[in-house]
Formats: sequence, structure tokens, C-alpha cells
Amino acid sequence: MSTASFSSLPLPAEQLANLNQLGYVEMTPVQLAALPAILKGQDVRAKAKTGSGKTAAFGIGVLDNINVALVSTQALILCPTRELADQMSKELRRLARFTQNIKILTLCGGQPLGPQLDSLVHAPHIVVGTPGRILEHLRKKTLVLEMLKVLVLDEADRMLDMGFADDIDEVISETPPQRQTLLFSATYPADIERISARVQREPLKIEVDNGDEQTTIEQRFYETTANQRAALLVSVIRHYQPASCVVFCNTKRDCQTVFEALEAYGISVLALHGDLEQRERDQVLVRFTNRSCRVLVATDVAARGLDITELELVVNYELAFDPQVHVHRIGRTGRAGRHGLAISLCTPQEMVRAHAIEDDMQMKITWVPVSELSVVATTPLEAEMTTLCIDGGRKAKIRPGDILGALTSGDTGLTAAAVGKIDMFPQHAYVAIHQASAHKAIQQLQQGKIKGKRCKVRLMK
Repeated sequence: MSTASFSSLPLPAEQLANLNQLGYVEMTPVQLAALPAILKGQDVRAKAKTGSGKTAAFGIGVLDNINVALVSTQALILCPTRELADQMSKELRRLARFTQNIKILTLCGGQPLGPQLDSLVHAPHIVVGTPGRILEHLRKKTLVLEMLKVLVLDEADRMLDMGFADDIDEVISETPPQRQTLLFSATYPADIERISARVQREPLKIEVDNGDEQTTIEQRFYETTANQRAALLVSVIRHYQPASCVVFCNTKRDCQTVFEALEAYGISVLALHGDLEQRERDQVLVRFTNRSCRVLVATDVAARGLDITELELVVNYELAFDPQVHVHRIGRTGRAGRHGLAISLCTPQEMVRAHAIEDDMQMKITWVPVSELSVVATTPLEAEMTTLCIDGGRKAKIRPGDILGALTSGDTGLTAAAVGKIDMFPQHAYVAIHQASAHKAIQQLQQGKIKGKRCKVRLMK
């Protein structure tokens, strides 16, 4: 192709207009390499990281394959985590705005089966979900894939790391052999080669050069001791004062310990680990991604699927045991060409891991003296936003525009600038509000209605 413009693709005029409205004008490298083949129905195996534009690459291709008049499931997208599946579904719905009556359904574990069964009475055109829950519906015969046209395996390496190999094989066995299969992975371990050889037919192999992306992430290592590690972390956060930062710990216990230490110093912080219930997990992720919290302390497994475009800082409270895990951690900053910063705290006992990272990344570690850290402020580090929880979501047919309208209506309403990200869930909506406007926002919603309904609202703390 001679141009990287989406208008050069054989897409309907309505889709091109929608892409233009969404800001999709020039294709990213993975889109430029993959989309022409995907639109022709060819199998594709692509090595591409989160943030490379891969969702739009296969999303546009999937939507081009859907016959809305046919009430059957024609596309299945498998993701490693519920968070990633939710993000995927939201982006697909944006990309599908030009299509009338298309049904996209998310099926993930950690959610009650009842509402999912109700939604499956009429087959969705596109299903996005995690392998375990998809397999559960297949076994119950509540999900039928005999008319499937496209199967997408997104972040396939992570699904294999999480032990989904057998589930994926069983799901694939329920799909027609003549389907199109698209496989996207951040890395290419031998298992990916094997699964591709087994489930794809002469795939186009794409490997996006991430060399430029790596240069946007600056790494700094600080040597410390086990006893001084927590205090050093506080100094790091006070020195850099990030608006958004993820601190990675190796265990749930350390995760909780770090959370308590940062909270004691007045730093806006939340914890994300395996002991949280699904609703608690959702609320933590919502509050962090909408800037109602500055620091998220997380284990690697808990943070899977976490995708924040403008994450300023990643801190490795402890070095990961596997160099590839380290690469995944720091890869969450410096997205989309932005400058990112990754800080690692390392004890003498962890030097073997530090050398392994050097060898794996083919780089020389930059060791920074702790004395260079200056505490810019000792006042509490508060978040810019706070979050309101509204008892009313998608099931009540409430949309983000309805909430924004209720907040900004009338002479006493807020300005739109005071309202941040709005996240919709089946039973609830979460709205980011500037701290100074939170009390006024609660009053506005309590005194008014959202889409003709009175809804309870509370401030999340």
C-alpha cells in the first residue's frame, strides 16, 4: 500500500466517516501491515504490544465480516482478563457506531450467569470474553459457534501464561474449521508457534518493530536494603509526584504492606490484588483510570489487562523473578510515543535478577544515587479527581450523555470541564468529578433526575 490512510482501505463510506470522527486518520504500523490481509479474509499472526493499535486492526476487520441480518454469533474474541475484554467491547462499540442493530456481548467470569443467559437468548453478532466463561457457555449450549466467521486470540501469550491452553483448544474445537483466525501476541514463545501452526492456515506473519517504543521508556535503578525499601518508595513518589503511577509487588502480602505505608504518608493510593472481590476490583480500576487515585499498588496477575495510555511512572518495588515480566511491567508507561519512566528498587540479594534484566533487554542498567532524590513536598499527595457512584447503569438504559446532561443542566449545573471519565456497568455508573466540584455534583444529582429517574449517588472513598 502506498498510503497509511484508512481511506485507502476498501471500507464502507459510513465506516470511514466514523473512523474519521473517532480520530482514526493514519494507520499505525500494525494496522498498515495487518488490515489489508484481514479484510481479504486471510489468517494473520501478529507480534504487537498493547498500545500499538491492534484492537482497531482486528476490530475493523471483524466488523467488516458481520452480517447484521443474520441472528448468529459470527465473531469471537478471546482475551486473558475481564478488564481487557471490557476495554475491547467498548472500543468495538465505538468502531461499530456506523452499523445499526449490531449486538456485541461481553462474557467473562466473576459475573453472575443469569444476566448473561438472558442476553444469549438472541445470539449476539460478536462475543468478547475470557476462555473459562466462554467454555462454560459452550458446554451449556447457551453459546453456539457453528456460524462463526472470525476467531481472534488477543494477547495469546498471556492467556497461555495464565494456564488457558486447554480451554482455548476446547473452545476452538467448537468452531468451524473454515473460519478466519487472527492471533495477536506481545511475545513469540514456542507455545505461540505451536498454537498458530495448529489453528491457523498459512497466516501472514507480522512483527512490528518496537525499537522506537523502547526508547521512550527511561529506566532508573536505586539500590536499597529490605528495611529501607518502603521509605525509599515514599521518597521516590514524593520526588517525582506522578499524577498516575503503578507500583508492582511480587506478593499480595507486600502489596498490602506497601498500600498501608503510602496511605499513612497521605499519598492517594489504592491496592489491587487477588483477594479482592470482582466488584471491589472493578471499583479500584475505575478510580485509578479516571484519575481519582494517584498510585495503584498491584501484583502482576492482578494488573493483567490494565491499559492506561498516559501512565507517567511504573515502580518495581521488588524486581520480578522473570525478565520478561519486568518488560511487561515497564511497558505500561511510555505508550503511544510518550516519554515514560520506570523506577526499580533493588537490594543486593536481587542483583542476579538485575543482571538477568540487563542480558534480556541488552542494555546497561542506570544506577542512580538515592541522595539525588529531593522531597518536593511533604503535604498529602491528593488526586485531581474523585469518583461518584450512581445506582443506575446500562440495565436502566442510562448512557454517559444522560449523566453528563444531568450534571451540567440548569443555571446551577457544573461546567463540562469539571466532569471526567464516565464508566458504565450493568447496575452502576462511576463518574470522575474534580475534587472541588464533588459536593456540588452530588447536590445536582440528588435534586434532579437522570433520564427521568431518581438515582442514589454516593462519594467513593
